[in-house]
Amino acid sequence: MHRRTLLTGLAAGLAAPSVLRAQGWLDRPIRLIVPFPPGGSTDTIARIFQPKLSAALGQSVVIDNRGGASGSIGGIEMSRSAPDGSTWMLAYDNEATNQTLLRLPYKALESFAPVSLVADGPLALVTHQSTPWRSLPELIAAAKAAPDTLSFASSGVGGLAHVATTLLQQQGQFSLVHVPYRGGGPAVQDAVAGQVPLFMSNVVIISQHIRAGTLRPLGVTTAGETRHVPGVKSFAQQGFPGFQAPTWWAFLGRAGVPEPVQARMREALAEALADPEVRSKIEEQGADVRATGPEECRQFLATEIERWGRVIREHNIRADS
Repeated sequence: MHRRTLLTGLAAGLAAPSVLRAQGWLDRPIRLIVPFPPGGSTDTIARIFQPKLSAALGQSVVIDNRGGASGSIGGIEMSRSAPDGSTWMLAYDNEATNQTLLRLPYKALESFAPVSLVADGPLALVTHQSTPWRSLPELIAAAKAAPDTLSFASSGVGGLAHVATTLLQQQGQFSLVHVPYRGGGPAVQDAVAGQVPLFMSNVVIISQHIRAGTLRPLGVTTAGETRHVPGVKSFAQQGFPGFQAPTWWAFLGRAGVPEPVQARMREALAEALADPEVRSKIEEQGADVRATGPEECRQFLATEIERWGRVIREHNIRADS
């Protein structure tokens, strides 16, 4: 009897960690991959909701910045992680464009389990205050007068900012030189310093510089004007009918993570994003919280992959462009 009781207790003890994991409680810190360097928009948004997510889970959430190759380094790292719920990723919009533009060892819709959209917002084309262009028509006229001499920065090759600006050039029949960076953080530093005359970026990392007057917005990628860049017309309103390219961030897990673990993360993330302080801080940065369910997130990601993949193929956008 004593031996049977001992064996039963031992078996229960060995099973406990797996039971806890099945219930959505991991026995170690959770890693949140941010596929860009510190200082960019993805890092900024992640650090806004990280403390509340950690509190909701009752566990430490550690941000792991894995920048490089337009976010694909972080995506590859995520695709190779164990499907045990210990690793998650805050994806940026380039996760969709990368699927067509780059030769990746994974497919997002197969390797990842969408949890929720986190936020979306406008991209804005800005120029340094020292440049002479006060409007988009002035910039386009200058670019047409001297093709391939004016440069624009983006957070990386193949990101939505790059692809959208390429489409803008082709529709407007003007040409700029692309200067890709390893993330929005390094790009905004050079834009603010006037090292690069133009920068297509989400508003999150440039809003303070727009307010300060250092960067002058020439247009936004929303359908009409946006409260995040007041008084600035959209490209659709400036001679590019139907032009839209909102930026976004999505919370993804590894495919194969047990459903109870996914459910636990969905609940905790929803709680974090519903927090008034989190919502206010994200909105102050120039984005809007868009908490969704996993199926809506999956459908959104599939639509973005198809939509921008078509643009990339039709306009022959390459990883070296």
